[in-house]
Amino acid sequence: MKFRLIALASALAVSSCAKRPDAIVPVDIPMAAYSNQSCQGLAQELMKEQANLAAVSKQQNQAATGDAIGVFLVGVPASSTFGGDKEGQVAVSKGKVNAIESSIKAKGCK
Repeated sequence: MKFRLIALASALAVSSCAKRPDAIVPVDIPMAAYSNQSCQGLAQELMKEQANLAAVSKQQNQAATGDAIGVFLVGVPASSTFGGDKEGQVAVSKGKVNAIESSIKAKGCK
């Protein structure tokens, strides 16, 4: 009985850990959100969003590392528990980058 309880607690702790940014699926953002911008505006927006994605991805990596350490030492994914998980922000930012890149290709920008 004790073994089952420990196994269940371990499985729950591991499953609630923060994901690495490369394992996060982007949110589907319509390309139409960027269709009214010029090629230059799209290039600027892409650079801005790529910088944002890099920043939130760094925070997400730190949360995933913190969770792994927390689960190993204490048995609790500390970063996810205390709001360090940025999965939603990474997914939205990835979706924006994809939408901007699609809009750039559709307009034939260089």
